Amino acid sequence: MPLPKDLAERARDIAAGRIEPVPARDAATVVILREGPFREGPFREGPFREGPFREGPEVYLLRRKTTMAFAAGAYVFPGGSVDPRDTDHAVAWAGPSPREWGEVFNADERTARGLVCAAVRETFEESGVLLAGPGTDSVVADTTGADWEADRLALIDRSLAFADFLAKRGLVLRSDLLKPWSHWITPVIEERRFDTRFFAAVLPPGQRTRDVGGEADQVAWKRPSEALELARDGEIFLMPPTYHTLNELAAFASVTDALAVQRKIITILPRAVEIEGEMRLMVS
Repeated sequence: MPLPKDLAERARDIAAGRIEPVPARDAATVVILREGPFREGPFREGPFREGPFREGPEVYLLRRKTTMAFAAGAYVFPGGSVDPRDTDHAVAWAGPSPREWGEVFNADERTARGLVCAAVRETFEESGVLLAGPGTDSVVADTTGADWEADRLALIDRSLAFADFLAKRGLVLRSDLLKPWSHWITPVIEERRFDTRFFAAVLPPGQRTRDVGGEADQVAWKRPSEALELARDGEIFLMPPTYHTLNELAAFASVTDALAVQRKIITILPRAVEIEGEMRLMVS
């Protein structure tokens, strides 16, 4: 994709050594999935059949406010930067350990702990979905109500630590409800950069997403193919990692199929290249 003039100039300055790239901050993003509603047939799947069928998984997307400094107006998945307190060993934990997550994402144990905690915390802050439960094999069934909203806002303004939030409610983080999906690093030409691990998770039974997240002005459940079509028609804006992830998910007929695939996590760092005098961003 062609780069805007200001980014093109910045890319040339970085390539020439006139300015240094900004360090990337660790961040986590969670793709929340649910099965789409039943539609009426006819449809084809092997022999011709009629009747209700599902059109495939749906994903939860938030539109970032146009006043945001990063990805303004873009439709994104819930997520954000790792808070220093996300690495706290006091966080009650169930499922694969930080060491195991570090092996998956090629990160040290402390970084992996922070990434998983940030994934669960940010998902709750931005969508109201909480991947935690009172035990190792249970999950919170309902996060609506004034008391939950007060805790969510306290997490957002950092007056409440995630470990304290879980301890107060007698909950444990369920890392087994997360599936590793991908690893994207913001191009070096950007002034705000993130080293982001992408996770996928199913909307827990009984839980509902919020209408609007803290940094968003709109939210929507969309089939991946539908979101991609809207982006191609210019009706919504998707950042390259979001577009790429939706394109991958569009190939699956169900949430179960999507989460059953064993994924090898490869770091993707889009780069600026000059082609016939035009600076373009390449994803490879």
